[in-house]
Amino acid sequence: MANTATDAPSRNGAADEPTGSPTFELRRLERVTFEVAIVGTAPLIVHRWSEKAKRLMLEASQTKAKSKREPRDPVADFEASRYRLADGRDGFPAVGFKAAIVHAGRLFDKSLTQVALKQSMYVKGEGSEMLVPLLCPDGPTMREDTVRVGMGTADLRYRASYWPWFARVQVQTVAGQFDLESVYALVDAAGIGGVGEWRPTAPKSATGSYGTFEVVAEEDLPNV
Repeated sequence: MANTATDAPSRNGAADEPTGSPTFELRRLERVTFEVAIVGTAPLIVHRWSEKAKRLMLEASQTKAKSKREPRDPVADFEASRYRLADGRDGFPAVGFKAAIVHAGRLFDKSLTQVALKQSMYVKGEGSEMLVPLLCPDGPTMREDTVRVGMGTADLRYRASYWPWFARVQVQTVAGQFDLESVYALVDAAGIGGVGEWRPTAPKSATGSYGTFEVVAEEDLPNV
């Protein structure tokens, strides 16, 4: 007896083979935020690009005639080096803390790649510049440092330095990927490399020892 229409093979010889693209049922990923208290174990040096410096770089890129060098104002340079929130509080770029966390990932299991950390973890910041507020009971002080610029010539830099300093770092990630202890471990390891100028992991400052920090309990933070 001939096959009926329902059990006849398909044209390609396979019966009841699914057709079309596969269907995926996806759910929104849950985000979790961990707040980690840190304390600096060395002074933090910051150097925000001032509007004056950006203007001079723009003029240089436009091949304008070199403008006459303005008199150095150490206090103005110091103030311009600070990262400030709209309400006047001092801060530090959240991206700097994230970079330190990603870099610290190499100190753990080799299966924890820096690419995975970049994609699954981020540090929250405030304001248009995405800053992590700094807690500095004594406020910033002005540093005067001799630096090498250009073809080995020397110049003076006036920058803000914070000591002692504290912060609350808010780390956001996908639920289930990292637990609280893992985030604590990553942030604490990030403190070995540090943040800011002359940190141990700075690409052009292999002997730097500034900007290091470690994780502490919330009650160890100052009430400022």
